[in-house]
Amino acid sequence: MSNDSNVIEVGGKKVGRVIGTVIVVLVLVIIAANAFTTVDAGHSGVVKTFGKVSETVLTEGLHFKIPFIQEIVKIDNRVKVAEVACTSASKDLQNVSSTIALNYNVRSSASAEIYRNVGPDYEAIIINPAIQECVKAVTAKFTAEELITNRQSVGDEMMALLGEKISPFGLELKIFNIISFDFSAEFNAAIEAKQTAQQNALKAQQDLQRIKVEAQQKVEQAKAEAEAYRLKSQEITPQMLQMEYINKWNGQLPMVVSDGTSLFDFTSMLEQQQNTSGTPTVQQSAPVSKPVVVQSSAADEEDE
Repeated sequence: MSNDSNVIEVGGKKVGRVIGTVIVVLVLVIIAANAFTTVDAGHSGVVKTFGKVSETVLTEGLHFKIPFIQEIVKIDNRVKVAEVACTSASKDLQNVSSTIALNYNVRSSASAEIYRNVGPDYEAIIINPAIQECVKAVTAKFTAEELITNRQSVGDEMMALLGEKISPFGLELKIFNIISFDFSAEFNAAIEAKQTAQQNALKAQQDLQRIKVEAQQKVEQAKAEAEAYRLKSQEITPQMLQMEYINKWNGQLPMVVSDGTSLFDFTSMLEQQQNTSGTPTVQQSAPVSKPVVVQSSAADEEDE
């Protein structure tokens, strides 16, 4: 019996040793697992030792830390976007609603400082209020119309002022965009009416210019015609007039002639002669038939 109990005791010591070894190994594994940390790409690591933030900032990769004593807080240094809706007043006291989009990032070297002084929620604490303030300050320098026509200048001034506000906190401004400028319905109606009036004025000016051009064209055309008539009158000779008269003559002799002191109406004389001879008067529809009738009547009287 004594021998059996000794075996059991020896076996119990072996089991205890195994269990103890396993526990030690597990503790070592846990310690080793907590002794290393990995910082992802685009991030930096802020070291905290018993809650105190160290000035040392870990870069990307694998790093050693004191297990259970040090903690690594990862800060995202990649470019982020913050979109903020703002309400402000212009220089002429028009209500302006705008939407601003800001691209920014946290500088790696300033990760420990911004974590210690601001914390991880730096966008809500620093970025958004700074955008609101800059938009209000710059908008008040311009009239509503200037905000539209000088949008690029307005955006550049807002960006410069915003950069001055957030840079001391370790934030770097990358891109500043004014997504929209919205005004009241009354102002939009006034702008539309102004644009319509300007378009009508421009159309009236163009019409006036067109009328002036057309009038000048008519004057120049009249001058050209007058000059043509003048040149043509200088070239007219008696021979040209006679030739023109011959070209336009229809072959009929004049029914009334004059020697300068008295008029002779051949038509009346022919009618009187016809009435005396008893020849019926011929109704003439055209002047060309009168000479033919007179000649035939004279020939008949000679035959009688």
